[in-house]
Amino acid sequence: MSIRITARARRGVIALTIAVGMAVSVAGCGGGGSDDKKPADPASASRSGDSHASPQEGQSDEPLAELKGPSGLLLAITSAKRDSGGFITVNGNLKNDGGSTAVIPSNLSGNETEIIKNGSSLGGATLVDPKGKKRYYVLRDTDGRPLTTTGLPALRSGDTLPVFMQFPSPPTTTTEVDFQLPGFPTAALKISG
Repeated sequence: MSIRITARARRGVIALTIAVGMAVSVAGCGGGGSDDKKPADPASASRSGDSHASPQEGQSDEPLAELKGPSGLLLAITSAKRDSGGFITVNGNLKNDGGSTAVIPSNLSGNETEIIKNGSSLGGATLVDPKGKKRYYVLRDTDGRPLTTTGLPALRSGDTLPVFMQFPSPPTTTTEVDFQLPGFPTAALKISG
């Protein structure tokens, strides 16, 4: 088996694992109330059609924050939703707003050995509760893989990649947190749900 086929198979397994994990999360965290506020159209996929992110629910038309990062990357955060399972899911779109192909910087994965060994991701993201004076890191599964978009490809100019990150939930009294991702400015996010 060639290296390309092996790499493609590995990306497929990772995408399947994320999709199954999100399906289980959504099924296990369903609330008892009605959910009348669904988005009108599905999340946009990248032009290349090679996206490894999960579908995003509860997105608004207007982003909560837009952060300009290195290499012409633009992160538009569309939702920060508290789930009954004890976590917060941050959804957004990572776009190459520059004129040439952008390679995703390795520092977005963070510097923890456990996360780095699982490949490129947004594992370096954190939420900060300024009032409670606590920092929340991206959750990991039992194998140490970050619960975030992984296998980030290089983005051609104009390409968009839907992304997500899951964090432990701060106390329910906390309604606003600061989102941090290496190389991007800090953004204040209002938590919904």
